[in-house]
Amino acid sequence: MTQLNTKLVHGVPVTDNATGAVNPPIYNSSTYAFESVGSMPRWDYARSGNPTRDFLERQIAQLEHGVRGFAFASGLAAIHAVLSIFAPGERIVVGSNIYGGTYSLFDEHFNRWGLVSYPVDTQDLRELEHAIGGHGEQAPAKAVYFETLTNPLLQVNDVHAIAEIAHKYGAIVIVDNTFVTPYLQQPLDLGADIVIHSATKYLAGHSDVVAGLVAVANDVLAARVYYSQNRLGGVLAPAECDAVRRGIQTLALRLERQQENALAVARHLDEHAAVARVHYPGLHGEAVASKGLRGAGGVLSFEVREGVNPADVLNNLQTFRLAVSLGAVESLAEYPARMTHFELPRSERLKVGVTDELIRLAVGIEDVRDLIEDLDQALAIATGHAQAPQSLELASLFR
Repeated sequence: MTQLNTKLVHGVPVTDNATGAVNPPIYNSSTYAFESVGSMPRWDYARSGNPTRDFLERQIAQLEHGVRGFAFASGLAAIHAVLSIFAPGERIVVGSNIYGGTYSLFDEHFNRWGLVSYPVDTQDLRELEHAIGGHGEQAPAKAVYFETLTNPLLQVNDVHAIAEIAHKYGAIVIVDNTFVTPYLQQPLDLGADIVIHSATKYLAGHSDVVAGLVAVANDVLAARVYYSQNRLGGVLAPAECDAVRRGIQTLALRLERQQENALAVARHLDEHAAVARVHYPGLHGEAVASKGLRGAGGVLSFEVREGVNPADVLNNLQTFRLAVSLGAVESLAEYPARMTHFELPRSERLKVGVTDELIRLAVGIEDVRDLIEDLDQALAIATGHAQAPQSLELASLFR
């Protein structure tokens, strides 16, 4: 049986040409010739299918142990297509701790569509079951949507336990696996029905492409997702498909270093006097393993103690770049309250623990000593123990 690391490198051949090229070709053609009026070619128009995209879609299906994969122009385009398989009036239970863009998609776009979303703490399985089942108050939910590791608090969701509850009521299980990747967990093996990735992040891994990927567990869901992909048209272009393919080849190498670095950074911050709390499941490894993960990933968040302005930390980082996104070779830092989760009203943010003191780090593959030194010098400035090298022009934005 071929091992995961080998699958990352080689994928599933499309066998579309006989040149002997080691790397799959990039097909930039928007249309393909028919042999005759009565023929049914494998590819006819690039929105419906493309050999370069086909390679990537087969690969994500292979890596996630699904029956079929789909490539989209962004992570949100992938989520949009998946949610479009549901009808107005149907109800979806949604994890209360999710990415701000996903929250906005549910709360603004699909709310107008008539799709009913019901937020719930997916850590509380009793509350989750009540929300999915309806218990006579309303019809059971059609689906439950959550993130394997929540953004930005890194709570570990138990895919297997959630899937067992959902399937008892006939609900589809949709998992955003972006923070984890198939290298650390394959949710379909644990009972999920649909897996979504913002492939912009770990899978591509170099901050140079925006993409979304989906893998599904059965042919019925595959047909429904393909219909949304083809009719909505948010497909990933051939060159971007190839960029994600190249990123996937080094996923194992990158993620191992990122996890190693993230754990070292989390342990250091956990002992820092200016830090009130660190959110990283790798600090408690048994919680990760017990829920079917092979690692904790490279993202962590922490809250500065009272009286420390997070802007004074973020504005003085040198090696970490102040930017949204994650999973790339370079380390990034961001302020969820004003960046990734600005769509959430402050009252909603605070309710789920996204405080004004919270900073999220996406740890890269640099030398961890440089990352720790960078955090230390920024925290020293923020606490008045060192001189800032430049004026804090952005500090007022965070107050």
